[in-house]
Amino acid sequence: MTAMDITIHATFLPHDDPNASLAFYRDTLGFEVRNDVGYGGMRWITVGPPTSPARPSSCIRRPPAPASPTTSAAPSPR
Repeated sequence: MTAMDITIHATFLPHDDPNASLAFYRDTLGFEVRNDVGYGGMRWITVGPPTSPARPSSCIRRPPAPASPTTSAAPSPR
């Protein structure tokens, strides 16, 4: 049997708590934060290993908040 070289180039990981996710990837795994962007109640945090800054990174993203009960995705009847 031969050894396999498996590489993950990019992945998206949804989360509910951006600060806990950031602490885990940065403080526990030792990843560096490459980008941290928030917009419209969402947040994208890009992290990667400090030993390979040129490689693509993982992006930890916060899913959008669920629609409120008064909001409907269906068009209103006419």
